[in-house]
Amino acid sequence: SLSQPEREGMFHRGPGLNLTSGQYTAPIAGYYAFTTTLHIVRREPRRKGQGCRGSRLRVLICVQSRCQKNSNLETVSRLQSSGDLFTISVTGTLYLQAGQYASVFVDNTAGSALTVQSGSDFSAVLLGV
Repeated sequence: SLSQPEREGMFHRGPGLNLTSGQYTAPIAGYYAFTTTLHIVRREPRRKGQGCRGSRLRVLICVQSRCQKNSNLETVSRLQSSGDLFTISVTGTLYLQAGQYASVFVDNTAGSALTVQSGSDFSAVLLGV
């Protein structure tokens, strides 16, 4: 079943994705391919005297909001000193029981306020049981 997009540029097919909570809930147990691409803007420049150490950005897709190993997909990106817009992607396969959910987390150690821009996406596809 195909549902109408809530805003321009959005595509949503099938059950499971809650656009309000940002969670995908597995309708049946199985292996799911997850992908997210986030367009992130640094809203303020890095403060003077703040070195490159710690200016990392982790993006994770976690099951049941538990982001420890074996229940997440993760990528780590260094924030360069130049440029305010970053695009970061995470993709991979996770096993979900029926009724479990997966969602995207951003771990910001950059010391700057960040905003996720429109045009970012999050998708899940059932591969098999």
